[in-house]
Amino acid sequence: LQFDLNKLLENIKDTVCEQQEEFGDIYRNQVLPELEKNNLILVDENNFPDEHKEFLQSFFYDKVVPYIQPVLLDKKKIATFLHNKSIYLAVRLTVKTKSGNKTSSRVRSKYALVEIPSETLGRFVSLPQINEKKYVIFLDDLIRIFLPEVFPGYNIESCYSVKLTRDAELYIDDEFSGNLLQKIQKGLSRRTTGVPSRFLYDKQMSKQFLRFLKETLNLKSDDLIEGGKYHNFNDFFSFPSFNMKELGHEPMPPIVCKEVKPSNSIFDAISKKDILLSFPYQSYGYVLQFLEEAANDVQVKSIRITLYRVASDSLVIRSLIKAAQNGKKVTAFVEVKARFDEESNFSSAEVLKNTGVNVLYSFPGLKVHAKLCIVERIEKDKTHFYSYFGTGNFNEKTARIYCDYALLTKNQEMANDGVNVFDFLIHKNEKRTFNHLLVAPFNMRQSFVQLIENEIRNAAKGNTAAITLKLNSLEDRKMIKQLYKASQGGVKIRIIVRGICCLIPGIDGMSENISVISIVDRFLEHARIYVFHNDGKELVYLASADWMKRNLSRRVEVAFPIFDEKIKAQLLKQLELQWDDNTKARKIDASQINEYQSPPNKKNNRSQYKIYDFIKSLNSN
Repeated sequence: LQFDLNKLLENIKDTVCEQQEEFGDIYRNQVLPELEKNNLILVDENNFPDEHKEFLQSFFYDKVVPYIQPVLLDKKKIATFLHNKSIYLAVRLTVKTKSGNKTSSRVRSKYALVEIPSETLGRFVSLPQINEKKYVIFLDDLIRIFLPEVFPGYNIESCYSVKLTRDAELYIDDEFSGNLLQKIQKGLSRRTTGVPSRFLYDKQMSKQFLRFLKETLNLKSDDLIEGGKYHNFNDFFSFPSFNMKELGHEPMPPIVCKEVKPSNSIFDAISKKDILLSFPYQSYGYVLQFLEEAANDVQVKSIRITLYRVASDSLVIRSLIKAAQNGKKVTAFVEVKARFDEESNFSSAEVLKNTGVNVLYSFPGLKVHAKLCIVERIEKDKTHFYSYFGTGNFNEKTARIYCDYALLTKNQEMANDGVNVFDFLIHKNEKRTFNHLLVAPFNMRQSFVQLIENEIRNAAKGNTAAITLKLNSLEDRKMIKQLYKASQGGVKIRIIVRGICCLIPGIDGMSENISVISIVDRFLEHARIYVFHNDGKELVYLASADWMKRNLSRRVEVAFPIFDEKIKAQLLKQLELQWDDNTKARKIDASQINEYQSPPNKKNNRSQYKIYDFIKSLNSN
């Protein structure tokens, strides 16, 4: 087994290196030439125009020098610490001789590191425009130009970019004893000093140079990963646009929701009918309006909400604070085990707590991933509940690029189930029943199994039987086994899964009735949708949960039914548009070739744009 695992890791490493090679080739031979065709030139330390020398020098001394702290390396005397995911220039130096800059071969090389202050200054520097051409330089390359100034008295022999990724896992030995919050906070304090897990280096670096860094930084051979000249390509999200809108995506302004009139109360709109919001095609402002109105409405008595990931300077948090200050009873469950958002969530929780919000925190064994909000409102001396059920986080920033749904409803039975979820979060009493919501770890898994079994029974009767699933990930073995069983029983199954898919489709005798596609496009497909044909009376659920063991067994998740027939029809139409995507959809197959779907004799169907047009048509009247 150990040998197999080592072999698997080697194969993974080789595949990653191949992908990085392909990525680098696309960057050099496709992206850069296309930018140049549009008069946008990315220069480096070797090819910047002479006209920029003065600007570069001024920028370096005025902006960069205060943040440059070069460190000489000495593997015997100096212990050197690299910050997690920061980019460094590893520099090989020799001392200048009195006779000049030429160095004797006997002179011993020295080594140093220079951290790139991109967190403070940004990764890219815009240079003065020359005629029609706009110029940009990596901050890394700007610093390379002035390395002789950083190391006076030395010759710069070579310079390469490196990056160290540290183990950021929160290792909590026992969640069930002691103070869990203190353990999480202690784990967070260790995150920045975690053991090295990946050292990315420019593959042009000499073996001698790499060996010196490996020994000096106490790295293992398994930590070393070949890379190119540049790292952290996600910094291209901040690449200067120069207001060249023609090079960006075509505009998709948020579509109005015709049910919510600007001058009317959103509670009045929800009272009339259920409202489905589709992000990012529609504005997240409607959710913020829901919370803001609840905060200010004298008829609102309480707000219950789950918070998994919120935006920085969150408007959601501001509304909850305002509600508490206005005398509402506000209860917020803050999941401080949300991976890589732990610190942000602790900070938000403290702000809420200090302003009178009743804050509930993570508890042992479960992570709360459900997205719901229940607003209690008194109308004509009676208590009514207005509910928000969502597939995505209460995060107005990610809602601009994540495809998610939110249901706003006055359905009292669904709200009662939602209140029951919060009662569990408050009192941690595991004896809970739900009439309409599918809630993990209570009835969700069992309910999905029963829904699949119902399709199998319909197929056995000769009736039409079908399942359509839309997920981020499909990994749970038991659910995959159920889908195989359904396929063998004649149930037609379609799955749209963006990420992990451990199910193998199209295998005779096992999964010949299962087809799977994956869509990766302009926006991140994030919603989870479950459709069961149910002998022609479709049952449709939206959810926060993927079919992964962690979601079904170790998280509090909520799947909520769609009762409104018009909304149900809208969702089914959107699923069909996605299934027919022949531009950004890949067909997942047993051999993992996963080629793009390009059905013959069909017009281009890019589903995200088709869905935008569809939602626009629904709200145009």
